Amino acid sequence: MKYKDYRISPAIKRSLEELDFKRPTDIQFKAIPHILKNEDVLGIAQTGTGKTAAFVIPVLHNLEENKRKRDIQGIQCLVMVPTRELALQITEVFQSLGKYTKLKALTVYGGVEQESQISKLEQGIDIMVTTPGRMFDLVSQGYIHLRHVNTLILDEADHMLALGFIDDIKDALRYIPKKRQTLFFSATIDEKIKKLAYSLVSKPIRIQISPKDPVAKNIDHSVAHIHMDDKRFFLERLIKENEDAKILVFTRTKVRAERVVKAMERVALNAVAIHGDKSQSERIKALQDFKEDQVKVLVATDVGARGIDIPGVSYVVNYDLPEQTEYYVHRVGRTGRAKERGIAVSFCSPEEKPLLEKIEDFLDKSIKVMSIKKDEYEETLDFSQDNPNDWKSVMKEIDEWNNRPKKKKKKK
Repeated sequence: MKYKDYRISPAIKRSLEELDFKRPTDIQFKAIPHILKNEDVLGIAQTGTGKTAAFVIPVLHNLEENKRKRDIQGIQCLVMVPTRELALQITEVFQSLGKYTKLKALTVYGGVEQESQISKLEQGIDIMVTTPGRMFDLVSQGYIHLRHVNTLILDEADHMLALGFIDDIKDALRYIPKKRQTLFFSATIDEKIKKLAYSLVSKPIRIQISPKDPVAKNIDHSVAHIHMDDKRFFLERLIKENEDAKILVFTRTKVRAERVVKAMERVALNAVAIHGDKSQSERIKALQDFKEDQVKVLVATDVGARGIDIPGVSYVVNYDLPEQTEYYVHRVGRTGRAKERGIAVSFCSPEEKPLLEKIEDFLDKSIKVMSIKKDEYEETLDFSQDNPNDWKSVMKEIDEWNNRPKKKKKKK
């Protein structure tokens, strides 16, 4: 089946054609017809399978129909997500696919001045994509009214639970009509998520794609056993041997993200970091530069990069193995998007072996081991332009990071 065969608005079909969207992915094929019929949907699918378009396409059509028939004013669709980056990304999809409709979408999030968001709210919007904190601030100030919401969407629901947003989700329900359509999307599912989902939806259609293997088949993932202090040399070599590749590197902490960026700078490699201590403008610029190939290496923490969809990521490097096993799935899912092939490489130090075992238990299979002979290992250390024994500069970087001036939080 092709998109042109769906009974959706000509304006949306025009956008799909311009974006070269011809055939739906599995999650889109199964979810779109039910959402068009205003049914509640619980969608579980791997990262990178097209979940966002699976709800954006039919929701845009339904909202356009509602507006045409009933001339409804105010926010009709509320999308709640765990991170600012994901909120911005989903808004972009609504705007690009709704380009030829009269529907307006807005991102509402914290970390920036609220005046520009208030100004756009006052002009009138149909779709609000938001993180909970700023939304509740503006609800309490009377700038946001949710009484006309007929569609509630929770995306990356597993991560919202992990970050403790359950109370925010329940609070939001107090402001929106009980009679509504609820769409619940997640890359993973467990008993907590299942319990939350079924408390929010009414007789939902459950759609689960490839539940037995959470990692997409078009991603080649492997693990290399490397000592913790040698990881930067192997990353340097990977980057230099793949000059044109777009590489996303994950670290466990903000400090380590900054250390990796500094280590790459020492060997004349340009990299940028994205994490919770960066200002919103810094995070947006880093993502934009990475998307536009101004910089080829983005170093991120899990919270910083959760849910972001950046086309053309060739490699995902787990510089540090994640402590939460499901994060492995979300990390490697940043490559191999849609029909593209991707490569994911994990650097595992001896002290991280228990984390590797947990990940393999979660995947229910072993991860392919990259065999590195002793002479190859030594060759990589020799290959580096950095001095493996220059511990003074490394310690200086740590001291500079720990003693940096803290940014004052702006008053809302």
